[in-house]
Amino acid sequence: MSFIFGQYEMQNYRQPIQEHQKIILDSLADGVFTVDKDWHVTSFNRAAEKITGISRTEAIGKLCFEVFRANVCETGCLIRKSIETGTPVFDMPLYIVRADNKRIPISVTTAFLRDADGNIIGGVETFRDMTVVSELRKALVRQYSFDDILSKNKKIHQLFGILPQIAESGSTVLIEGPSGTGKELFATAIHRHSPKNNGPFVAVNCGALPDALIESELFGYKAGAFTDAKKDKPGRFALAQNGTLFLDEIGDISPAVQVRLLRVLEGKAYEPLGSTKSVKTNARVVTATHQNLKDLVEQGRFREDLYYRINVIRLSLPTLSERKEDIALLAEHFIEKFNCIKDRTIVGLTQKAMAAMLLYHWPGNVRELENAIEHAFVLCKGQMIRLDHLPEWVQPAKDSIQISTKMTLKEIEKTAIQQALLRNNWKKMAVARELGIDKNTLRRKIIRLGIINK
Repeated sequence: MSFIFGQYEMQNYRQPIQEHQKIILDSLADGVFTVDKDWHVTSFNRAAEKITGISRTEAIGKLCFEVFRANVCETGCLIRKSIETGTPVFDMPLYIVRADNKRIPISVTTAFLRDADGNIIGGVETFRDMTVVSELRKALVRQYSFDDILSKNKKIHQLFGILPQIAESGSTVLIEGPSGTGKELFATAIHRHSPKNNGPFVAVNCGALPDALIESELFGYKAGAFTDAKKDKPGRFALAQNGTLFLDEIGDISPAVQVRLLRVLEGKAYEPLGSTKSVKTNARVVTATHQNLKDLVEQGRFREDLYYRINVIRLSLPTLSERKEDIALLAEHFIEKFNCIKDRTIVGLTQKAMAAMLLYHWPGNVRELENAIEHAFVLCKGQMIRLDHLPEWVQPAKDSIQISTKMTLKEIEKTAIQQALLRNNWKKMAVARELGIDKNTLRRKIIRLGIINK
């Protein structure tokens, strides 16, 4: 792709542009500017003035990066890339800083310019203001969110539908799901939408506390209760008064603590260690576990009466591999998050990088995806996260299927399942385990995607 402009314009950029060319350029809705081989701006249309907030008079003759203040201008100039490689750039998402210092998203296309003899004499860049598109994308994200939880998944949206009633009820809640699925986010959302939302939200990871400490952490102690108890210390139940106490990994607590916790839930009172007086509590209790508590009950490792006491309302969260439609949405969310934290302007992932993320099975769920994006931020020095910026275990193996940049998300998912079926000789239980999804979910996907055993 190249453009042919008259030599007069390109070599005499300080003189007025020919009238017919000016009319054509000013009629375009997209911003357009051209540069000579020394990167001086030689033409600047009306849309470019409107988008950048810089007048044509100011722009003509200046170096392009002084006018078009994009975040790649000085380190990865796209026009320079087009001229040096002979390859145009199409619809590259970027950010520019307007004359009023407002940062706006744009989409850029570049090419090189040739004179009548075919010699490269400069470059041209067209750009489109994507502010409206960006706002629509944010509105779409809001449509797929509840509090800080993002999802397009049908099962998650069913939970969204009942969370307000659950929050309002004040009942004890048990949240089940593998590590990294967002159990604390759901607990926090329940608290924020509850009548106790003005009170504290206190989280305790029961699995991280040894048995010797967990009782004192939950219930507190009085001075002199043990050798190092120099003064009274309130426990988490006291800190969560008038609010919510979130007990994560409830399945890891010892039988002795299970007995005390049951007594608190039934009597709404507890005794700090070393005290003979009961203390009333109105803290709402939300619990979570990555284990199957029903199995623990059958194994005699978890009290049945406590199980039914905390299992008034149960929420079961799907793994990320069961909600593949959320990967792109979550990746974009984490890119925006780390852009703010690290003061970066990364726009998104290349198609190959996104395809690799869709093919990966994510055993660490949403937390692992967030870590993968943060890993990519460390390695990525440009605008787009490439395949080689992702952790190596997310990247497909060299002997695995080649990722096509023209595949749709549906085709990528279909290919991943087909490959797993072939590896496991169509043994669906083995495939479900490998992909980290339920066998019924796998069966539905095989039917929906039209996968046939030939």
